[in-house]
Amino acid sequence: MIQVLALMAGLATAVYAAAGPGASAAEKPNILWIVSEDNSVFWVSCYGSPNAKTPNIDQLAAEGFRYTHCYDNSAVCAPTRNTWLTGLHCISTGNQPMRSFYRLPPEIYQHTYIDQLMAAGYSVSAKGKQDFNFEQRHWKNLRGNLEQDWEKLPDNKPFFIVRNYGESHESRSFPKDTPLHADPAAMTLHAYHPDLPGVRQSYARYTDSVAIMDQRVGQNIAWLKRIGRYEDTIIIYNSDHGGVLPRSKRFLYNSGTHCPLIIRIPERFKHLWPAETPGSTVDRLVSFVDMPKTWLSLAGAEIPSTYQGTIFLGEDTEPEPAYHFAYRGRADECLDMARAIRDKSHTYIKNYYPYIPNGQVLRYQWKIEAMQAWERHYQEGKTTPVQSRFFLPRDPHQFFDDKADYENIHNLIDRPEHQEKIADLKRELRRQQLKFHDSGLLPEDMRNRRAEANGLTLYEMVRDPALYPLADYLDAADLALARDPANLPAFLTGLADPDEGIRWWAINGLKNLGADAEPALEEIRKAAQGDAAQEVRLLAAWILHDFGEVDAYKEVMAAIKKEGITTKSHYETTIKLVKAE
Repeated sequence: MIQVLALMAGLATAVYAAAGPGASAAEKPNILWIVSEDNSVFWVSCYGSPNAKTPNIDQLAAEGFRYTHCYDNSAVCAPTRNTWLTGLHCISTGNQPMRSFYRLPPEIYQHTYIDQLMAAGYSVSAKGKQDFNFEQRHWKNLRGNLEQDWEKLPDNKPFFIVRNYGESHESRSFPKDTPLHADPAAMTLHAYHPDLPGVRQSYARYTDSVAIMDQRVGQNIAWLKRIGRYEDTIIIYNSDHGGVLPRSKRFLYNSGTHCPLIIRIPERFKHLWPAETPGSTVDRLVSFVDMPKTWLSLAGAEIPSTYQGTIFLGEDTEPEPAYHFAYRGRADECLDMARAIRDKSHTYIKNYYPYIPNGQVLRYQWKIEAMQAWERHYQEGKTTPVQSRFFLPRDPHQFFDDKADYENIHNLIDRPEHQEKIADLKRELRRQQLKFHDSGLLPEDMRNRRAEANGLTLYEMVRDPALYPLADYLDAADLALARDPANLPAFLTGLADPDEGIRWWAINGLKNLGADAEPALEEIRKAAQGDAAQEVRLLAAWILHDFGEVDAYKEVMAAIKKEGITTKSHYETTIKLVKAE
């Protein structure tokens, strides 16, 4: 079900700007932020889409500035909006799992970008989608301050309006009885998708949906012109992440993170232009975490010291970052953990759970006809190696040349000529994980238990090195991903560690060893039967099943179910991926 976006705005009729053809730097512009759901640049024609036609967005780009390197940090909606609202990477607060609704300390939830705009004198309307991905009492308080009809907005204040459009949401690619306007036969497919009627139907269905979304953008522009505010208002258009057909939304490839960003700035605010001439492209690297800080800067609002982004537009523009940091956690019911670091030409992805394929069944995504057709084709043994890869265990490390291989299908991780670049990106990834207190090095329920036991929010817990020794966990994870049988003694030592986080990475290391873990089977059996952490027991049971000990696996699963499942995503993922007889 699609809800209408987190910040659905009213139609304000006032503008706060001095008379005259130009505006001074001290004036506060009106801002209209238009967000479409689930479409990457692949679905916007001014970015070169082979399928979609988006004339209204294209016209906005012709009058504004089109950013060519804008990327989402989390590739899915609720974590993205959490980052937008708080100004922090959601892995820095523990809110990266999809719809996790975890508590935040007051210094975070009392200083959302909306709070800051209101404190700066802006009228902000917030209605509709409440997908902020943190504890509901926080956004209910926020919503209560903002629920107002556009007619009630004061006439002596600038406005900040956000309109979200779900017409391009993933669900719009589900099969429907309505006739298609786009021709399935004319669709250009991604290389990783098989050329099947069901796949082409989904492409065409989504192309139609994008056309409707573009009409909504045009309606907003027409409204501004009709009320005489088009030249008083900065218009921002972007999507909330990439997508939307399988292997895009939720994943850290270009298809999931590379998003359109177009900003039209009227002549009166030309001191804010990022280039000399409207219609220009801007190749600055922009991350979604940069947006709230930048919007506050444009509005002349106070920027909280907790905000982690970089101002990319206006008089207070900060130096361009060299890298973009992205992350994947639990998506709906599907367990996963991956991190990515990229510059403008290359992407490095670290898959912390490589034994989990990208193509684990996610119930919502499997409603798409293309996904069903793709899976059937794979099960029938008809997919190419590139198309089959989605359903297979992943490489722990992936490295892509984004210029030569935009679709990210050729992993160059072992190529000698790229080793220096890969090493640089690996170092930068670790640096950013430490800088932003990456909360994902403990499984979701494990870190929640630890925070609750100490009376802390996740934000506070991951900043306490005594409770969350992040550098140690990063080292343990790197050892687990090395797939080196020489590390087996270290894994056995790790299984006896009092820190369940170290034990978690030790059992991951044994899982990644495959058949080379056989000498450790007795210790794995002990972990499956008696470890205090269900996460460790579940993965140990999975390993036992890998070695043919099906009865032992079933015994562990039954015992966990009887005692009460405390880690639902781990349990469900194990059940789904382990085919017990």
